[in-house]
Amino acid sequence: MTLEAIKYQRGHLDILDQLLLPFKSQYVSINDTESAWIAIKKMQVRGAPAIAIVGCLSLAVELLNQDFDCVDEVSSYVSSKLEYLVSARPTAVNMKEAADRYSNLVKELALSKTEMVESIKQKMIDEFEQMFIDDVSTNKSLSDFGCEAILDITEQKPAKVLTHCNTGSLATAGYGTALGVIRKLHERNTLEHAYCTETRPYNQGARLTAYELVFEKIPSTLICDSMVSMVMKTKNITAVVVGADRVVQNGDTANKIGTYQIAIAAKYHNIPFFVACPSTTFDPNMKTGEEIIIEERPANEMSSIKGVPIAAEGINCYNPAFDVTPAELITGGIITEFGVFKPESIYSVISSEKNQRKK
Repeated sequence: MTLEAIKYQRGHLDILDQLLLPFKSQYVSINDTESAWIAIKKMQVRGAPAIAIVGCLSLAVELLNQDFDCVDEVSSYVSSKLEYLVSARPTAVNMKEAADRYSNLVKELALSKTEMVESIKQKMIDEFEQMFIDDVSTNKSLSDFGCEAILDITEQKPAKVLTHCNTGSLATAGYGTALGVIRKLHERNTLEHAYCTETRPYNQGARLTAYELVFEKIPSTLICDSMVSMVMKTKNITAVVVGADRVVQNGDTANKIGTYQIAIAAKYHNIPFFVACPSTTFDPNMKTGEEIIIEERPANEMSSIKGVPIAAEGINCYNPAFDVTPAELITGGIITEFGVFKPESIYSVISSEKNQRKK
């Protein structure tokens, strides 16, 4: 049984408030795109796939009771709402990818001259709901590929895997990406142990990943971010598997702050470093990681915990939410629902797969 972070029935959307975990499980109703934007910005929901899913489902809820005079009005409304949702946390590309894809779709429907207002509304709602369903199957597919890649390293013997941040059911529609790979190893009785980092300053690893690992009774240990190199040196780690918020043409990858230094440590210790993400996390419009705009979070996330000061008053804080791992440090490969690929080939592979889908 996996955690249910997103509860949806047509016309009604609830999300598990991740700000309250691991001490309290409370769902928040998302009634429209405005409440979704706030929940995404506040990080009540986070994780690139989950951000896109909640954003699109919030629009599905909003559309259900919205009246329009003409098809052009529907098209304009959907496109503007999607673009608005992108602005909540722009570094995570999945929402942008969804906004572009669904904006193009609603424009095509409006231009077809055969669609009526209600049929366009229903088709868009159907598309958003299908996105939610597809995410779980995508996660399971990439988790199978990731599991096999790691077992190839161990020659089918149990593995020790280190992960960073949260990439499980709480960050997706269900199952997970990097944590999905760990889950799949556990299901097959080929996981010896999982190590998760605390992921300061927001503690997604300590609060969320550890919560999922305990919930599912996966053998695991929480470590401080500063302990990664020591663990790699002494615990015989098989592989590192992390998620991604954006992968660009050359394979450079943006992920939660701290990922870059883990990749450097893995390279030094000759430990394969994998990135696990769906193809929707790939951004074909950026050539290198230098183009990725990194979100900066408020200083109080560093200087206090739940309102309790932990730093000297008056100290300046630098709080980037993400960093970029260069492609050459992703030594294991990028795990997708299509297979595991070297970073330098990801652009051609994803482009080819998406072209095949269109045919």
